[in-house]
Amino acid sequence: MTDPHGFLRTDRRPVPARPVQERLGDWDEVHAGRTRLPLVSEQAGRCMDCGIPFCHSGCPLGNLIPEWNAYARKGDWWAAAERLHATNNFPEFTGRLCPAPCEDSCVLSINADPVTIKNVEQTIADESWARGYAEPRPPGRLSGRTVAVVGSGPAGLAAAQQLTRAGHSVTVYERADRLGGLLRYGIPAFKLEKCHLDRRIEQMRAEGTEFRTGVRVGDDLDARGLMDGNDAVVIAVGATERRELPVPGRELCGIHQAMEYLTLANRVAEGDRDLAVLTAEGRHVVIVGGGDTGADCLGTVLRQGAASVVQLDINPEPGPVRPDTEPWPVRPRIYRVSHAHEEARDRAGGDPRHFCAATLGFDDDGAGRVCALRLAEVGPADRTPRPGTEHVIRADLVLLALGFHGPEREGGLVRQLGLVLDDRGNYARTDAFEAVTAAPSPAGPSAADARAGGVFIAGDAGRGQSLVVWAIAEGRSAAAATDRYLNGSTMLPAPVAPHDRPLVA
Repeated sequence: MTDPHGFLRTDRRPVPARPVQERLGDWDEVHAGRTRLPLVSEQAGRCMDCGIPFCHSGCPLGNLIPEWNAYARKGDWWAAAERLHATNNFPEFTGRLCPAPCEDSCVLSINADPVTIKNVEQTIADESWARGYAEPRPPGRLSGRTVAVVGSGPAGLAAAQQLTRAGHSVTVYERADRLGGLLRYGIPAFKLEKCHLDRRIEQMRAEGTEFRTGVRVGDDLDARGLMDGNDAVVIAVGATERRELPVPGRELCGIHQAMEYLTLANRVAEGDRDLAVLTAEGRHVVIVGGGDTGADCLGTVLRQGAASVVQLDINPEPGPVRPDTEPWPVRPRIYRVSHAHEEARDRAGGDPRHFCAATLGFDDDGAGRVCALRLAEVGPADRTPRPGTEHVIRADLVLLALGFHGPEREGGLVRQLGLVLDDRGNYARTDAFEAVTAAPSPAGPSAADARAGGVFIAGDAGRGQSLVVWAIAEGRSAAAATDRYLNGSTMLPAPVAPHDRPLVA
């Protein structure tokens, strides 16, 4: 604690974003260039270095927040980076993408504004790269063991880096044409410029991790053969089964899943020009879903020049302060304004979100295309449409951002390894992250009857849809479990267990 009175003398001041009109004119990140070091150092001085740092509990990685806050306050960016990377492989990702549950569990947030932990984290990570502190860390010796990681999202990358640094020979298999999973094609560049992802992958290559893109394990490459040809396999394929909206008119042209739309937008930003581009330019857009993916769609359609945009959320509008039913240190449901909502509000003069709104169906323009969306207000508790509240809004592009309900249930990967689902629809696993399997058959698994020796499940594939910080924590924990399986013991950290859950109400 560098300033025992910092939290009393200094008000919370987040790093300011670029002006709305400026950032709507490009795809660059919302914050311009390297963040303001004096401001961040001053804000880090608000940390109280609590005797029991509850921010550790809010973060599944167990980030040593008071420690790197103290170093950031003094401007010791090398020591701050060392403490930050001790628990987090990719702080430049989490500092940009994580909604910061650590701030909700900051002791200051009991009766004041929390420390700007997310800003401090991103700044330390960026300074680490800018000052040359993020050098590759290849292992001192090789174990002679080989590990295949299926999936190159945050969980797969974290597991691969941990296992490579432990001395194992790791190959990452990605079915897309570029590495990064959701980080590459699901997150818009204005939230995460892909240069941050590219340089981290190059660091991993320099450490010895190998990558193979365009490979569908289970289709292009036999999953059982991959298992037999390696000492261990880590499955980190994410939760990609999209939720549907079974209402009349769903089959009309112009209604798309959010990830289909975001993937195409990100591919164009990557330079792929030979695509049948799906764009919001000049169109009246309705986004169904009030979560982070919906906000990503919102920021994207605004930059593409949509004529209008509305976002529907079936949940009631949260209040501005933490309700009594959601006490500290849990993450409360309060009214939050993302950068995309700020942009929409600046452009249209109001919040684009409609709360307690349920979609009843879509109208046809007579040529098989959607032209309108029919909706109604719902009760905040039962979500039942209220009679007399039905109305129609114009829509010629509808994006379904309803989330995901687990990993893919079909395909060669599931069938060939005999993976089974747990009661939440995710790949079943033991407390040691090992896959639970049934005897493989052409019809697929039917009942769990064994552990797949040497096959481990990491990230959203085993946990279900979650945050990037949980994916990285899962990747680190699965790597520790894999290393223990290979060596009999491990020195790799395991910040979470499969049954751990976030601090939410």
